[in-house]
Amino acid sequence: MEARVGGSNDRNSPAVEVRIRAVSSDGSGVGDLPDGLVVFVHRTAPNDRVRIRVHSRKDRWARGTLEEVVESGEERTTPPCPYYALCGGCTLQHLRYEAQLHWKGRFIADALARIGGIDRPLPEVRPSPHNLGYRSRVTFTVLRLGRDRVVAGLHRLERPSHLVDIPDACLIADPRINRAWEHLRRSWGPGARRLPGGRKLRLTLMAADEGVVLMVEGGRGKGDLQSLIGTDSGLIAVWRVEPGGQARLIAGEANARETRMGEVTTVDRRVFLQVNAGAAELLHAQVIRSIPDPRGLTVVDAYCGTGLYGRHLAQQGAVVVGLESDRATVRAALEGAPPDFRVLEGRVEDRLSEALPADVVILNPPRAGLHRTVPELLSNRPARLLVYVSCDPATLARDLERLAGAYEIDQVLAFDLFPQTAHVETMVTLTPRRTPG
Repeated sequence: MEARVGGSNDRNSPAVEVRIRAVSSDGSGVGDLPDGLVVFVHRTAPNDRVRIRVHSRKDRWARGTLEEVVESGEERTTPPCPYYALCGGCTLQHLRYEAQLHWKGRFIADALARIGGIDRPLPEVRPSPHNLGYRSRVTFTVLRLGRDRVVAGLHRLERPSHLVDIPDACLIADPRINRAWEHLRRSWGPGARRLPGGRKLRLTLMAADEGVVLMVEGGRGKGDLQSLIGTDSGLIAVWRVEPGGQARLIAGEANARETRMGEVTTVDRRVFLQVNAGAAELLHAQVIRSIPDPRGLTVVDAYCGTGLYGRHLAQQGAVVVGLESDRATVRAALEGAPPDFRVLEGRVEDRLSEALPADVVILNPPRAGLHRTVPELLSNRPARLLVYVSCDPATLARDLERLAGAYEIDQVLAFDLFPQTAHVETMVTLTPRRTPG
């Protein structure tokens, strides 16, 4: 089932046949129209010969919709998810996993060259321990259509104003989340009447050590949320997010915990945790290995979140200053922290100068990358080692170009924290540029 929650700009056009030659960084295949215009088409694979229908044109490129795969390329596979044809949660399930890793390496190398002017070979992309069932946090949207009809699921590919109903399992979700989701769908009653009132709600399910935490956002009132926690629900806590953003516990465990890399941290919608615990552990281990002997070093853990990097290094003998802007996350980072780990609360661009100089600086910014002043601060007071962990190749390339006057790249590695999607995590180590003579 699919429901519309807004408008759409699709329009009909004649079908044309194209050959797909590459994959773009949003997961769509890249081909050329008969008139030479580049066209991007989701659900297509390299060397596919496909029949498509163009639905939007710009001056230099177009977007099309797949009508038929006339001839399959060697990288194509049958996607395991029954909802994949419409759902926008994944974009690469139709590619073999080895091909997904290859193209993610291409996304990084292309961004470095195109945006940063950095010529590097394709980086190694280390696979996730699990390429399905890995995601520890999923947000579903619930839409009431009237007469007790409900659509609940994920937004449609290229039509985010439409919902795709997910009645059972999302294949990239942690099995604990799927069990809780199936219980919710069975238990919320006709018209989802046990949930708060209103046409549209957001339900966020977060895996914890002992079960699943549910956050309910939107709508009116609190419904009968307490009744959703049962012996077979898998739910250990239900929270109601109020209109002002404050979360209120409705039922269950107030202090749910999740263990990551040997550290126990709070499960909270405001506290950032990587959604792929297994692949994040590989990344974490590589970051720690990049600092061979932390004893006696001064370390800045910028955008530190719950402090997984900094706490670990402090336990190994480093003196660590974390930088984090979210107050709830700062509290989580400091809870049970070793003595040589402290956190400066505030934006990195505002507090970094207080923590410099340092022997090592770890950068793990959000998708927007570094504020423009951060590369300048790091260039004026260079660290012996800079470790940059990025979730967006484009902003990484921009920031590396800004750092290029003071630092040179030692290593670029990538980790597949988001299998079946076009997202990729990159780790770059940099050292001060040698002065001639």
